Amino acid sequence: MTYRTIVGLEIHVELSTKTKAFCGCENKYGGEPNTRVCPVCLGMPGALPVLNKEVVEYAAMAGKAFNCTIHGKSIFERKNYFYPDLVKGYQLTQNQHALCNDGYVEIDTEGGKKKIGIHQIQIEEDTGKALHSDDRDSLMDYNRCGVPLIEIVTEPDMASSDEAKAFLEAVRSSLRYLEISDCKMEEGSMRCDVNINVENLETGQRSAIAEIKNLNSFRAVGRAIDFETKRQIDLMEAGGEEKKTTRRWDDVKTETVIMRVKYTENDYRFVPEGDLPPLYVGQDWLDKIIDRMPELPKAKMDRFIQDYKLPDYDAQVLTSSKELAQYYEDLAKDFDDYNMLSNWIMGEVLRRVDLEEGFDLPFPGQDLLDLLRMVKEGKINNNAGKKVLRAMFEEGGKPQDLVEKMGLLQMQDSSAMESFVDQVLAENPESVDQIKAGKDRVLGFLVGQVMKKSKGKANPQVVNQLLAEKIKAL
Repeated sequence: MTYRTIVGLEIHVELSTKTKAFCGCENKYGGEPNTRVCPVCLGMPGALPVLNKEVVEYAAMAGKAFNCTIHGKSIFERKNYFYPDLVKGYQLTQNQHALCNDGYVEIDTEGGKKKIGIHQIQIEEDTGKALHSDDRDSLMDYNRCGVPLIEIVTEPDMASSDEAKAFLEAVRSSLRYLEISDCKMEEGSMRCDVNINVENLETGQRSAIAEIKNLNSFRAVGRAIDFETKRQIDLMEAGGEEKKTTRRWDDVKTETVIMRVKYTENDYRFVPEGDLPPLYVGQDWLDKIIDRMPELPKAKMDRFIQDYKLPDYDAQVLTSSKELAQYYEDLAKDFDDYNMLSNWIMGEVLRRVDLEEGFDLPFPGQDLLDLLRMVKEGKINNNAGKKVLRAMFEEGGKPQDLVEKMGLLQMQDSSAMESFVDQVLAENPESVDQIKAGKDRVLGFLVGQVMKKSKGKANPQVVNQLLAEKIKAL
């Protein structure tokens, strides 16, 4: 049997506004429980919401970044349901008339470029948070109540865990470029629900949709999709059936666990929010919002390929973070070997930096350029440069000082290098014979022997040249 996996995502993103969506309480992660609350976010009788203008602007930026239609008129509604973290008994959201619709995000897949449709992007407010203690008590922290969210609802266009992760990476990168959310999944500022089922391509039969709630990492999203795909295929092949379910991902068991069966459709009894008028976004306001937007990852990647003649992969890595891309561009102004700069940043620098924690190096960019110039000019070899960079990270210091301290300056005296070459040739006559017989790879062995005698200070290019000349003359 041949099966097709069908995946759609619902992504909740907390916006990094200074205050909450409908009141003046501080919008900040953590803090003493129930200290960032007021009558509005606690739903006290008579308290009226006032929409935060910045929330609208951030949501519109996201809509523009993801190729959506941004509507001049949208409507807030009450989504009614009971849950302890929802102190008002309803959530302010947008449903039938959202701010943004009909967008897409383009991702790279094994089969080439693919557009993942975005059904809508709606503005809503976050709920509180349950704190579960070891003695099985649950306490409620309402600091998160009223924190502004956008919910990004995709079309069911993804066909694998790899496509879902690529989509999430693209979304997170753009939102961080816009600086409208930090998208820290470990802090809950980006949360993802997965809707998944499978189709038998031979019979057309489809399994019931399973909704997997509140996945807190891209890895968990991928593993949950892979597990659930196999589970549903196995169930279909065994002739089993099930109703729609809500499930959660268990990281310890590495499996999805059922939470509840959806015997009926959810009835949230959406009604227009009477305390908020329709939201109107005029073209003048929208133009000003769009004018504030920075260059986004895809456009920056294309420009890096064009301007710096970088390979696609290099450009993709360097533009994966706004701070990293800016760092590269700042250094490229004073260093025109763009590929060398790219290789060192991607290899030696990024292996020591966690981009999730921000791109913050313990030395100025000019120090890296000074080191690269020393390598490029042959004052130190490539391996010596890597040793110096490691020392710059671990103990600090200027590259010139570290090179001298570590005794890594390459020999500039060709007569001294020639002496080492003569010694190596005299000690390895069989290698000379092999090279003369056409085994050119043996030359690398001889270069290594010269480097060993010079304690790594000889210039490999000069050594290569001297060896070739002397062997030819023998």
